[in-house]
Amino acid sequence: MTGLLIKNALILPMNKETTWFQGDIYVEGNSIKEVGKELSPDTPNITILDGQDTVVLPGFVNCHTHAAMTLLRSYGDDMPLMVWLSQRIWPREAHLTEEDIYWGTMLSILEMIKSGTTCFADMYFYMDQVAQAVEETGIRASLSRGMIGLGDKAELALRESEEFVQKWHGKAQGRITCLLGPHAPYTCPPDYLKEVMALADKLGVGLHIHLAETRTEVEDIQKQYGMTPVKLMDSLGLFTGRHVLAAHCVHLTPEERAILIKHQVGIAHNPESNMKLASGVAPIPELVKEGARVGLGTDGAASNNNLDLLEEMRTCALLHKVTTQDPTVLPAYQVLEMATRNGAQVLGLEKVGLIAPGQKADLIMVDLHKPHLTPLHDPVANLVYAAQSSDVKNVIIDGKLVMKDRHMVTMDEERVIYEARKRGQDLVTRQ
Repeated sequence: MTGLLIKNALILPMNKETTWFQGDIYVEGNSIKEVGKELSPDTPNITILDGQDTVVLPGFVNCHTHAAMTLLRSYGDDMPLMVWLSQRIWPREAHLTEEDIYWGTMLSILEMIKSGTTCFADMYFYMDQVAQAVEETGIRASLSRGMIGLGDKAELALRESEEFVQKWHGKAQGRITCLLGPHAPYTCPPDYLKEVMALADKLGVGLHIHLAETRTEVEDIQKQYGMTPVKLMDSLGLFTGRHVLAAHCVHLTPEERAILIKHQVGIAHNPESNMKLASGVAPIPELVKEGARVGLGTDGAASNNNLDLLEEMRTCALLHKVTTQDPTVLPAYQVLEMATRNGAQVLGLEKVGLIAPGQKADLIMVDLHKPHLTPLHDPVANLVYAAQSSDVKNVIIDGKLVMKDRHMVTMDEERVIYEARKRGQDLVTRQ
């Protein structure tokens, strides 16, 4: 079996017990075999990476995005959410082809890997093409076919979702996991959600849903059903007995926070998208303090406008400090946990997000030999408050080196940029 050895690096294991230490990491197959000092495994065909002047940590987990929306990056900006969706996004999405989705996803994976993301959760359509891109590039992903429960395509979404899960769940050497993706309470009526829940239970998978993203959503659902989105989902039993990934969760009462925590709902916090669309500020400090499962997401590149989790960490920390007027809120280590081990928990992934023997070898090496990362009083603070995506030097996913010295190993970067640029320009003019 081939092995990979990282020598003499600063290691952030993200295990709560140890903050950081200098040492080595030995990877065998797709898992971490040993962590310690001066390791010398007797293994043929070993690849050695020099960790001098680097920090090694678990790869970032992007808990919520719409990958192929990279093709609509900066196409509709400075608009309210529903106007943005109805006037800019949905009309263009109607013209997307399978090939567009493939190349848009390839572009997003390229951007994510180059900024240190090793796993992402995606909800979109033409998901076979998304899964194909995941399989080819070596990244890890939690994938769901977006489902709208209104109109003549509602039943088609159920059928296609079932076929997608049966085809791809556990595939790509186990790097692909699948969820069902009912879009939101305002696009999926209760009767439809009951069908989705029954299908999820039949297939043995969880759910990925947008929840309580805007005040308008909360007010409209309250008028229509006499209760808020979270309470409506709770009354339907959506949170009971299954894994649920809920994106946004911006507008929550203390009672609703307690409901999400009770059912261990995974919450994907998307601060930059929420800020850009003026959706509001999610009560993340309260949720974290009360024991909620919270990870970080970027949302799609059409509403962010990038997929950079290093930037998302910094924004998350600063946003909540200024809105609470408390500089001690969400300290750097806590935010880094949200981007790594907690993000993996939010997606329901096992053996991901830690550096320890037996864990999946999803690792990133960040170059510390940079002016903006000097001096190194606190590597965690440097990562959260000062690091840039271009500082990510090497990326290892499932034990395989997918980026080495900023050069992609598993994809043709120039081809991806060429195809995405061509298709993105064509997409906005299609009739």
